[in-house]
Amino acid sequence: MDKKLLEKLEYPKILNKLESHAATSIGKAFAAEATPSSDLEEVRHRLAGTDEAAAVDRMKGAAPFGGVSDIRTSLKRANIGGTLSAHELLAVADTVQGGRRVKRFIEAYQEKHEAPILGALAEGVVELRTLEEAIRRCIDENGVVVDTASDELYRVRRELRSGEARVRERLESMVRSSSVQKMLQDALITVRNDRFVIPVKSEYRSSFGGIVHDQSSSGATLFIEPEQVVQLNNKLRELRVQEEREIEKILQRLTASVAEESQPLEANVELLGQLDFLFAKARLARDMKASLPAINDKGYLRIRRGRHPLLPMEHAVPLDIELGGSYSAIIVTGPNTGGKTVSLKTVGLLSLMAMTGLFVPAEDGSELCVFDQVFADIGDEQSIEQSLSTFSSHMTNIIGILKKMTPRSLVLLDEVGAGTDPAEGSALAIAILEHIRAMGCRLMATTHYSELKAYAYDRPGVINASMEFDVETLRPTYRLLVGVPGRSNAFAIAERLGLSRRIIEEARGQVTEEDQRVESMIGKLEEHRLAAEAERREAERLRREAEELRRELTEEKRKLQEQREKWLVEAEREAHEALAKARREAEAIIADLRKQAMEEGASIKEHKLIEAKRRLEEAAPKPRKSAAAAGGARAKAQVSPGDEVKVLSLGQKGHVVEKQADGAIVQLGIIKMKVALTDLELVGSSAAAKQGQRAVATVKRTRDENVRTELDLRGSNVEEAIVEVDRFLDEAIMANLSQVYIIHGKGTGVLRTGIQEYLRRHKHVRTFRIGAFNEGGHGVTVAELK
Repeated sequence: MDKKLLEKLEYPKILNKLESHAATSIGKAFAAEATPSSDLEEVRHRLAGTDEAAAVDRMKGAAPFGGVSDIRTSLKRANIGGTLSAHELLAVADTVQGGRRVKRFIEAYQEKHEAPILGALAEGVVELRTLEEAIRRCIDENGVVVDTASDELYRVRRELRSGEARVRERLESMVRSSSVQKMLQDALITVRNDRFVIPVKSEYRSSFGGIVHDQSSSGATLFIEPEQVVQLNNKLRELRVQEEREIEKILQRLTASVAEESQPLEANVELLGQLDFLFAKARLARDMKASLPAINDKGYLRIRRGRHPLLPMEHAVPLDIELGGSYSAIIVTGPNTGGKTVSLKTVGLLSLMAMTGLFVPAEDGSELCVFDQVFADIGDEQSIEQSLSTFSSHMTNIIGILKKMTPRSLVLLDEVGAGTDPAEGSALAIAILEHIRAMGCRLMATTHYSELKAYAYDRPGVINASMEFDVETLRPTYRLLVGVPGRSNAFAIAERLGLSRRIIEEARGQVTEEDQRVESMIGKLEEHRLAAEAERREAERLRREAEELRRELTEEKRKLQEQREKWLVEAEREAHEALAKARREAEAIIADLRKQAMEEGASIKEHKLIEAKRRLEEAAPKPRKSAAAAGGARAKAQVSPGDEVKVLSLGQKGHVVEKQADGAIVQLGIIKMKVALTDLELVGSSAAAKQGQRAVATVKRTRDENVRTELDLRGSNVEEAIVEVDRFLDEAIMANLSQVYIIHGKGTGVLRTGIQEYLRRHKHVRTFRIGAFNEGGHGVTVAELK
């Protein structure tokens, strides 16, 4: 785009701000040369890169570009055979190290987040660790070649230090001599022209042999190299020449290594510059509190609370504007210094920023368009003396715009038609605007001509806008009001300033009736707008209150959910503890029963079984009943002797033998039980009863037999044993036993096989197994009942 045009919209100032956020000279160069792009995909790629850098900057802080410098000049010298200095080589090593740090920084971010653009750039950075290590072995952090850079250098410097020590020792002995001290200005040893000397008073020059290398400014002191150390200083000079030659060889060797890697080094510099440029854009966005805009090439833009990026944030009035949807042209009217020109520049500058890949200082939801060109004719010359030159300048610019614009262009015109006769100027302005509109460009123009208000009102796709002016304070508010044409406010301002009402009324009479109607219409529109604005603010306040209430309710719901989860966890913990306690009680009861069975020969009395059952019921955890469940009661079953019933508490079916006042005697297999009527339910042909509450049952056996958990069949044959097992299982099932022990002995295994075959077919046996070691081993079969 035209450089002069970019300067009118103050685009170079944005680049200066961007450049200040770059960390390296390479990044600064990229920032200084940044230009807008008219390619949609290129712009989207640029914005995506800025978005990735902004995410990294937000989550991990600034990227570590320390040490990275532009070494491309040094690389060129290395390629043509020049020798790099120690500091230049150190800069190469620092750049290699800095590139590696940046690469690791981005790779660490990519472990948890997606960053394809930054990742691709970082992946291209070659580490070149071998070259870096070779340079750092020879050159220290201050840019000095170290003694260990080569064996020869180590030898030469060792001899240098030894020779210097001998010279100092010889001179110190002279300085300490009483015959020499009187001839010295100071008792010290110094260096002149790389040779050790001593300061001698000028009057003793003839009596003090040696070579004069310097004298003081007053001439009173001569710096003389005594004859005794001339040969030693000569030797030191020779060693220093050898040192310089060896250092030159080392630097040439390292320069050759740099030249071999010049291509990857130059590529690294380019990639690091691009990365620094992206992070500079991210830091500029953070500094401006800018956001990522949506982008299109359909000629549509929507700016939500956009700010001019060069104005102080606290002073900038946000701009809301839409262009390219219902209308493609906006005609802005309003007083001078009301902010019309700033609005034009804001629209143009934000479009250029987005096309450069920069975030824009506007709220989320803003959308900008990629134009092929952005044209602007913006000037501030408004003095009467320069009216002709101003008009000519504006026309020259507009003619150039009309020649170059396309349907994909954005045209910004400030004070179109100004600087000439108002009648001719307004007519010319209308013709120019109509030509631009017919071309299909997106247009925004400012004007003082009232005729353009009617033009915007009559033309489809064109809309009026104005800069708000507060008549009470006589100050502009700098707010752009789209859809409302501007009023002159001249009479109101004059009256506010104290002009006589008679003069004002006489002036009103000079205004045509049509103009008065237009002003009245604009006034009513302004009133309606203010009312709508007040309603909007009220609606916005209610929305914020609703959002706040919703947030509070969501937070309260979250807290309740957390409390509920806490209660559930606590309840589960208590249930586990209760279950563990019940399990321990059950195991203790079973152990007692086994012990009693062994002591009493399997002749456990009825009262002992009842007591054991009571203890098991007490050990079981009791679920808490709700108030509704606790208050309810089962209805009594209407039964008669002979009815088939189900004992709800036992889950067993039987027949009523006898009905009593407080219950019924029920035959369950070989057992008769007295059961409460609420614990009975008619089944079969007599079924028509409701479910009842569990009642406590007292067991009464028809014969004096004990319910055992073990059956000893040793000495029985298979047929006898099966009869006993069948009866034993019935008793165990009626007693609600879950596990029984059948003792058959080991023997030949025939009895065990027959019993297990019978158990396999029995419908109430869930499974069976051979007894454990402490249960009798292969001499016992343990059956688990359903």
